[in-house]
Amino acid sequence: MLKLSTVAGPIGIFDSGYGGLTILHGMRQLLPQYDFLYLGDNARAPYGPRSFDVVYEFTRQAVMRLFEMGCHLVILGCNTASAKALRTIQQNDLPKVDPNRRVLGIIRPTAEIIGQLTTTRHVGVLATEGTIKSESYNLEIQKLYPDIVVSGVACPFWVPLVEYNEADSPGADYFVKKRIDQLMLLDSKIDAIILGCTHYPLLMPKIVKYVNPGVRIVPQGEYVAESLRNYFIRHPEMESKCTKNGTVHYLTTENPDKFKESAQIFLHENVEVNNIVLS
Repeated sequence: MLKLSTVAGPIGIFDSGYGGLTILHGMRQLLPQYDFLYLGDNARAPYGPRSFDVVYEFTRQAVMRLFEMGCHLVILGCNTASAKALRTIQQNDLPKVDPNRRVLGIIRPTAEIIGQLTTTRHVGVLATEGTIKSESYNLEIQKLYPDIVVSGVACPFWVPLVEYNEADSPGADYFVKKRIDQLMLLDSKIDAIILGCTHYPLLMPKIVKYVNPGVRIVPQGEYVAESLRNYFIRHPEMESKCTKNGTVHYLTTENPDKFKESAQIFLHENVEVNNIVLS
């Protein structure tokens, strides 16, 4: 049985790797007064190709650890975890562990905003294989906007391009153009494209280069941050459980030195990080 403190604590952000740092960045820009605790399960990334059961188990382990470390609210800053694990954790685990704690994902906030960003009502999603196969974006968008047509394409090489610091290389152009062309062939009426992986904003210069004029690109960071701010307005009881000293702490299941090096690609700053074991 978990021993959970009732004292206020930081906002937990979990990702399988580094991409959630773009979500963290968006939150720090909009909500700089809050404390954040970021946990990256880098040793077991990527989650995209893994089964629903494995992603759920890994995500549950991370969420429970963040709860143990004082978080009352955990954001799954990972599309794959949001697609494959969020609902089970919310419905099965939270009632048993602590019905007053909350775990939120990043797919719903993006789905909520997309209705305001498309005129043609044809939307594209570029994401990992796991997120595309889950059809989570299709389901969430069509719950809210039944008139919107959603098409998705998996981009298996985009995450390695970012993590190996090749996002600006000439070789990246081939992989970016190929997937955008594939998406637009599926539906030429698309006028808004969701970047359904938190790594993809780092490929933005290449993406903008190959999309048709007038097609809006939708990264998640700013919209998830805005959604969290609105959530706090609607749920002051949760907002009061989040401490406000403007601090950020980082944890990784992999080598801290490697995390520090890669985090610079996403945050453009030096970070201090500690190792953690999940089980």
